[in-house]
Amino acid sequence: MSENVSPVKYFLSGGFGGICTVLAGHPLDTIKVRLQTMPLPAAGQAPQYRGTLDCAKQTIAREGFRGLYKGMSAPMTGVAPIFAMSFFGFGVGKRLQQSSPDEELTNTQLFAAGAFSGIFTTTVMAPGERIKCLLQIQQGGTGPQKYNGMVDCAKQLYAEGGIRSIYKGAFATLLRDVPASGMYFLTYEYVKKAMAPKADEKQDAAVGLMGTIFAGGMAGIANWAIGMPADVLKSRLQTAPEGTYKNGIRDVFRELMKNEGPLALYKGVTPVMLRAFPANAACFIGFEIFMNFLNFVAPNL
Repeated sequence: MSENVSPVKYFLSGGFGGICTVLAGHPLDTIKVRLQTMPLPAAGQAPQYRGTLDCAKQTIAREGFRGLYKGMSAPMTGVAPIFAMSFFGFGVGKRLQQSSPDEELTNTQLFAAGAFSGIFTTTVMAPGERIKCLLQIQQGGTGPQKYNGMVDCAKQLYAEGGIRSIYKGAFATLLRDVPASGMYFLTYEYVKKAMAPKADEKQDAAVGLMGTIFAGGMAGIANWAIGMPADVLKSRLQTAPEGTYKNGIRDVFRELMKNEGPLALYKGVTPVMLRAFPANAACFIGFEIFMNFLNFVAPNL
C-alpha cells in the first residue's frame, strides 16, 4: 500500500474488501464457532463433532449447504463498516506516526498502526459477532429455533439485557483484535514489500496479483495465530446463557483451563486456518482493486 493515501480511501476500499472476505470465508467460520462452543461429552461418549470435516458433514446433512452460511446476515450487514473502520484506523494510525505523507514506516510502527485499527473495529464488530455466534450455533431441523434471523436476535438480546447484552463480549473482542490487527497489517505490508520488484525491475501484473494473494493470505494466518485464544474465550462468553460468567472473560478462562486445558484455546483452529488464507487473500484483492478504482476516478480524494 502506498504511504501517501488518504484514510478516506482506506475506509472505502476496506469496506469492499470486507464483503469479499465474508463471501469467501463464512462457511468455515460457522464450523469454527460450532467446534468452539460444542458441549463437553459425558464420560464414555464421543464428542458432538470429531473435527472440521465431521462438523461440515453433520451440518450439511441436517441443514443443507445453507446451514454453513447461518449467521451471515450479521457480518454481511456489518462487514463493510467493520473492515472500513479497520482499514481507516490503519490509515489514521500510519498518518499519526508520519512526519510527512511519504515517510516509510518501520515494522514496529506498522504493527502499532494495525493495533490502533483494532480499537476502531470493536465498537461496530462486537454486536455483530455476538449475533453471528448465536445464530451459528442454532441447530436446524431439531425443533423450534430461538432466533428467527439477525433482527429478531438483536431484539431478544435487547429485551433480555439492554445494550449491555448486545455488547456482551466487547472486551474479549478488543483483546483479540488489537494484537491480531497489528500482526495482520504488519504481515501484509512486510510480505508485499518483500515480494515487490526491485527498483530496476518491471512490475508484472500476474506477479503483482500473486503477491497480493500471498501477502493477504499470510496476513490472515498471522492474524489468527495471535487472535485465536481470545476468539475462543469470546465465542464461549457470547453464546453462554445470561449470568453464566459473572466475571466475564476471566471466568470463561478459569473454567476452560480447569476442564479442558490450554489446548482448548485453539479449538476450531483447523477451519480458522483453512479459511484465513483464501478469505483474507480475497479481502486484500478487493481492497487493492477498489483502491486502484478510487485512485483512477478520484485521485485527489
